Amino acid sequence: MTKSERKSDYGNHSISSLKGADRVRLRPGVIFGSDGIEGCQHSVFEILSNSIDEAREGYGTYIEVARYSDRSVMIKDFGRGIPLDYNEKEQRFNWELVFCELYAGGKYKNNTGENYEYSLGLNGLGSCATQYSSEYMDVTVFRDGFRYDLHFEKGENVGGLKKEKCKYESTGTLIKWKPDIDVFTDINISLEYFQNTLKKQAVVNAGLTFKLYDEESGQDYEYCYQNGITDYVREISLEKCFTEVQYYEASAKGRDREDKPEYRVKMQIAFCFNNEINMLEYYHNSSYLEHGGAPDRAVKSAFVYEIDRALRARNKYNKDEAKITFADIQDSLILVTNSFSTQTSYENQTKKSITNKFIQDAMTDFLKQHLEIYFIENKTESEKIIDQVLVNKRSRETAEKTRINIKKKLSGTVDISNRVKKFVDCRSKDINRRELYIVEGDSALGACKLGRDAEFQAIIPVRGKILNCLKAEYESIFKNEIIVDLIKVLGCGIEIKSKHNKDLNTFDMNNLRWDKIIICTDADVDGFQIRTLILTMLYRLIPSLIYEGKVYIAESPLFEITAKSKSYFAYSDKEKNSIVSKLDGKYSIQRSKGLGENEPEMMWQTTMNPETRRLIKVIPDDIERTEQVFDLLLGDNLQGRKSFIEEHGHRYLDMIDVS
Repeated sequence: MTKSERKSDYGNHSISSLKGADRVRLRPGVIFGSDGIEGCQHSVFEILSNSIDEAREGYGTYIEVARYSDRSVMIKDFGRGIPLDYNEKEQRFNWELVFCELYAGGKYKNNTGENYEYSLGLNGLGSCATQYSSEYMDVTVFRDGFRYDLHFEKGENVGGLKKEKCKYESTGTLIKWKPDIDVFTDINISLEYFQNTLKKQAVVNAGLTFKLYDEESGQDYEYCYQNGITDYVREISLEKCFTEVQYYEASAKGRDREDKPEYRVKMQIAFCFNNEINMLEYYHNSSYLEHGGAPDRAVKSAFVYEIDRALRARNKYNKDEAKITFADIQDSLILVTNSFSTQTSYENQTKKSITNKFIQDAMTDFLKQHLEIYFIENKTESEKIIDQVLVNKRSRETAEKTRINIKKKLSGTVDISNRVKKFVDCRSKDINRRELYIVEGDSALGACKLGRDAEFQAIIPVRGKILNCLKAEYESIFKNEIIVDLIKVLGCGIEIKSKHNKDLNTFDMNNLRWDKIIICTDADVDGFQIRTLILTMLYRLIPSLIYEGKVYIAESPLFEITAKSKSYFAYSDKEKNSIVSKLDGKYSIQRSKGLGENEPEMMWQTTMNPETRRLIKVIPDDIERTEQVFDLLLGDNLQGRKSFIEEHGHRYLDMIDVS
């Protein structure tokens, strides 16, 4: 067939549509947002949503969920039970409408409050779409004095509806099914997904209990928040809030547009301010709104408006200072909103965002009113909030300026030897061989330069005692030329994880130019202090170098022992005594001079030759202990440092030259 013939073949018979189960089985992404694990997870959430809707209407106080080893799932509720019998009005069985008909169900008159006042499973797709996408599905319903059973295989009913008289303790619906690997590319839903989902649903459905059984691990889990989002905010805050948890609740009626029907909305908001933790979560009709939409816009608008107004009213801004942004508030805010409406416009079937204009406007006004009253009636707490928001704002602005300055300072030509004073590079470009010696002063630079192997050993001197990076602000740190030069030479950037300065992070281990970073200082008190300050700098700005075992300390000999024109080097008094005890005849002992006074041959033999040198690898065995020691000796804990010196100072007296 020619190309023109193929084109002319396009006619009325060319148009086709997917029928029945194929509408979901061949295009799961259209309904579930994905044909991968996310779509499979959403198919589970559709069934769960129906059980939650029943419980929220007052039918049933707990829901059971099971995750089986073969990837099948069971959800059981104790609601009224899905109506499955013959429907005179529709002239069909209800089970066909619920499980075999897209856009059918008991929730389409939702804005009138009929059947379900506030429904999560609104779109009428869930039960049917999940059934269509399953390898099999078994449905058992207890209601009206009967037990009803249905069995489906790959979207088709097998055996019709089975109905028998039955005595039961409670009405309800039990659905067990296995997602079909022929529909989804992955059906291995993790235990973590079930745990997170059920916990979130417990949060937004106060008093409703979720029981989870995991066959794979044999573990049972239970989730219940009696006071809903208020208990959840308290749990997240870890009792570290600097304000009390606030909870507001209200209802409203309205419409998205003049020509649209009126509907009801119920709003719940809980929040507190915390300097260590921040979190925003939005829920609507129990669905977690990952992308927020209307509630997110309402929260941002209301908080910025009211806090900015309070700042102006209390004259907290500096002259010509820029207005706060929501990012400055979010840095210290833990907030959860939980809204319900009788009519909802979801962005799509996955329900990760809602677009209702009325919900946004109602929530904005509601929150503004409550925040205004809260700020007036709680002067002390509101003062803490606005002061902290200003701190966050100014930290953000300083961090941004610092980040730009750092980028300028650390950028430039690849040839760092031309832009770092007194840095002496090596010839090799092989990262696995290159070594960087950080040495003390210009004299040590000269000795090391003459004593090194220029093929793979580079040198950078530090002049005097560098800044104590554990106590200094980032702005001061990056004004220090020595520190900036060291960072340039290392090449891997800096890693900063603190809340207000995370934008400064430029770290990439792949850009590190060295296999070993070797700190080489004199074996005296000043040398030890310089070594400690360099380690502190690395610990504060690039801790991964320590954790990855890239940092070393070069041991310098304390004594040179000469006998019969042969020299021996001792690194401790014990080692000196051992060497001397083995010597015959006369010998002389000389306390080692500073590195800058050593002969090149001695530098090579004792400090730089990989065959004879002694390197101490810096490894933080216990990260928490390392942090405590650094904070004690170099941080702001003055009383702790004083107590430590009083208790342990005598152990270090022999290191002090008192001559």
